[in-house]
Amino acid sequence: MMLEALPATAVTETALTRSAPTDAAVTDAADHAAESPLPPVSPTPRNLAREGRDAVVTGRVLVVADEGTDAGARDRLVRELRSHGAHRVDIVAPEEIPGAAAGLLTVRLGPATRPDIAAALGDTRAPGRDEGYALRVKGARPGAEVTLGGEDAAGQFYAVQTLRQLFVRAGGKAWKVAGVRVSDFPSMPLRGTIEGFYGQPWTHAERLDQMDFYGDVKANTYIYAPKDDPHHRGKWREPYPADKLNELGELVRRATANHVRFTFAVSPGESICYSDPADREALKAKLQALYDLGTRAFSIPLDDISYTRWNCEADREAFGDPGREAAARAQVDLLNDVQRDFVATHEGAQPLQMVPTEYGDLTDTAYKQTLRNTLDPAVEVMWTGTAVVPPKITNEEADKASELFGRKVFVWDNYPVNDFGNTSGRLLLAPYDKREAGLSAHLSGVVANPMNQPYASKVAVFGTADFAWNDGAYDARKNWPRAMAYLADGDREATEALLVFGDLEHLAPTFGATPWQPQAPELARRVTEFWTSWDEGDRAAAVTALRAYATAVERAPATIRGGAVEEGFTVDAADWLDATELWGKAMVRMLDALAKRQAGDKEASDRLLAESNELQRQARAVRVDPPRNSWGKVQPKVGDGVLDSFLVRADVRLRLWDTAGGGRNLALEGTASASSVERNLDHLAPRHVNDGLTGTRWASGYSDDEWVRVELSAPATVAAVTVAWESACATEYTVQTSPDGVNWTTASTQRPDACGNDVVRLAATEAVRYVRVRGVERKTTWGYSIHELGVYGEPVSQ
Repeated sequence: MMLEALPATAVTETALTRSAPTDAAVTDAADHAAESPLPPVSPTPRNLAREGRDAVVTGRVLVVADEGTDAGARDRLVRELRSHGAHRVDIVAPEEIPGAAAGLLTVRLGPATRPDIAAALGDTRAPGRDEGYALRVKGARPGAEVTLGGEDAAGQFYAVQTLRQLFVRAGGKAWKVAGVRVSDFPSMPLRGTIEGFYGQPWTHAERLDQMDFYGDVKANTYIYAPKDDPHHRGKWREPYPADKLNELGELVRRATANHVRFTFAVSPGESICYSDPADREALKAKLQALYDLGTRAFSIPLDDISYTRWNCEADREAFGDPGREAAARAQVDLLNDVQRDFVATHEGAQPLQMVPTEYGDLTDTAYKQTLRNTLDPAVEVMWTGTAVVPPKITNEEADKASELFGRKVFVWDNYPVNDFGNTSGRLLLAPYDKREAGLSAHLSGVVANPMNQPYASKVAVFGTADFAWNDGAYDARKNWPRAMAYLADGDREATEALLVFGDLEHLAPTFGATPWQPQAPELARRVTEFWTSWDEGDRAAAVTALRAYATAVERAPATIRGGAVEEGFTVDAADWLDATELWGKAMVRMLDALAKRQAGDKEASDRLLAESNELQRQARAVRVDPPRNSWGKVQPKVGDGVLDSFLVRADVRLRLWDTAGGGRNLALEGTASASSVERNLDHLAPRHVNDGLTGTRWASGYSDDEWVRVELSAPATVAAVTVAWESACATEYTVQTSPDGVNWTTASTQRPDACGNDVVRLAATEAVRYVRVRGVERKTTWGYSIHELGVYGEPVSQ
């Protein structure tokens, strides 16, 4: 029986025979490739090894499938074959394979236990685990074979996703499939994302795209929980309007086609009366509406709410005076009811998920004690790691969390989410990292909380999926370029441009003072090498080396926008790309100015310096507009603390050329003090303003007339001061200098357009010992907040 033909034409032995000579003509291209390196596969398979000769994709391909073949896997297989050289793909049942098919590539897809698949796999064993699969590519002539056997429907789909990455060029327009054998299954049962950020939710089209992306990276979980969807949180009792419900239904179907578990979350904690039967019925009705659309997984997040007050007096009567233990009793009563009365009574429903109000620490409390002792064991508990945005997650921490909640926890990982103050103006493009190998034995799964920018989030989510699939083999250094290559559709030049751009957006903040991933590590390394070579006298070589990278920075935005990179990424990153091009041009001009000055051409050097400064001004004027994030129209941060610091340092060297041959950030060796500290908090103390860390900050009291100063280690001529503002900046401020800390001179008055990184150039005529920034007028009702205060100049010999 013919199951399907694409295109729908009859398959005859004569037709198959006619196609064989043409297809065989390309097989020689595979003969010399048997020992070539295998292409990278992400997520990293558990077992992947070469299996002799590659298999050539013939012009006509036979796909052997039956009723047990997953439709989504079959459709994706056909699509991939067609995009890699197959002009026609015929689908036949196992018992209907034409006898004259010997010259064609034959691909078998279905359950690993199907007799023809089991025989073709031979000693390539299926792993016997949920979502597992086995894959074997045999390139022997005649009749190369590819066999894909899944332990379940998802396993079949994932086998195809691995095969998708094994196509390699065979010369000209021909393609082949790398000869391999694979036995693979995921380390964690739950892998994916939670759309759980504050700010503008994703659009429907963006969510549909994400479902396809998750299928590509073998992520099986998407939790719908956007904080600013009113029907998810504030209006949780109200049913979704018909148009929104239709969108959710389409999203559920797209997720299911990609073997992604669409998980519907509703967050009633701000207003629910736990003891009110009407509220419980409203909650279940909300869940029922999504169940009717095909949803089979549900979550009740109870994060970011007050649990020391009741929303109704009836809860006081039912659970006692408000407090940790009482809140936990009320929450457990609701959650157990939903698990036992709704989830357990609905066919196919997965165990209920929940987010506790205490979700980001390892402290035992009455709240956690009550949850672990009384919450239904079937309920999945989510945990964010320590400090909400965790700089790391270790096996020991995961065990402690599991002990506190009485079950393996499900990690809600707040990376790369950028909806909090320390992420203002940032895209977070560093790789997924600092999660310990072996966590799969201690967790039930990991979901990443992405950014408001969905396409830019794919860089980190690509890594999250790789880690959750095979945490023991995960390597962030290898994964990052693979993620960029995915966005660039394999284009090498575009991939390199994305890596350059990603380096400038590498900083990953926490809620605390110290980022957990550094800014621009590659550029920082090159800048350090530059100044070392420059100071050692090898100035021409220093300029040549760094100028090549600066040119790469300048050209990266145009390359990224050139068509190879996913268009959505270019839209998400548009303002950052605009700024990057200007910063790159400014860096090239600055290096040229240094080269000209070294060659003795001061006039040309001054002209180039002026051009660089104008480009820097233009870069600082760029704004994220329109903003998707709650931070508003802010300056996009690009290599801040590295690129801008290099430009200031080079500027100072040029300005002080005739005095001492250069300058440096003298603030790092100085002592900071301030007029006040916000609430006397130590992590906001003035010493953080000159610690060289862009993630720390000083913050003042709540008045206009506040200041912070740096006492230099020795008197110096000061050519420039840099101020890296946090979002609580100044509408107007002055930069003042003093030889003794008593008598002050106002060197400059600044009225910046927005909070960002300011560079204030000074006359550098007299030696000073103190430099301070003094507020005139605040931009917010808070005080002033500065990440870093830089002082660039040259010490004066005593």
